[in-house]
Amino acid sequence: MKRRFHLPSLGGARVVILHRPHLTVQALTRQLAAVGLEVLQHWPDLNAGALAADFVFFDADLGHDEQFPWKPGTAPMPMIALIGSEAPGRFEWALNQGADAQLVKPVGDSGVCSALLIALQAFEARRDLAAQIADLRARLADRQTVGARSCCLRRVGAANPKPTASRAVRCLACWRAKWRCWEWR
Repeated sequence: MKRRFHLPSLGGARVVILHRPHLTVQALTRQLAAVGLEVLQHWPDLNAGALAADFVFFDADLGHDEQFPWKPGTAPMPMIALIGSEAPGRFEWALNQGADAQLVKPVGDSGVCSALLIALQAFEARRDLAAQIADLRARLADRQTVGARSCCLRRVGAANPKPTASRAVRCLACWRAKWRCWEWR
């Protein structure tokens, strides 16, 4: 299934920058403000108010798990990693946090809009896939339940060839509740 991405208007979105005070933050804030976004800066932790943000830019070089009020990989909004280091461990950590896009430090005069749009598209695709997986798991569980009920009804029918369907279902419910079917005695 191929999704078609519609280019959204970013104006008015709330952005949180999780980075220590630095020239990178100033350049990033200028670019975000030019696009019409509301910018808040936090360091060293995100507070509960950050959950209302539409995007989070985070420092992948000095970041750590305890900075976020959610488990790694479960951010409720698109995440954009600010990466200045070429250390493989930092890339791995940023990806495990659920980085949907990246912006290389030092941040200059371009790249913010593309990072926002790519992060938004990746986040929406991941969220849609998670919803589809949850739906498929629920449907699979329902099929297993229906299959188990069918087998039990067949066994009940074999023991007593003349039960009505409603009696068989009542018996099955009784059996599940008490582990015995008293009605068939």
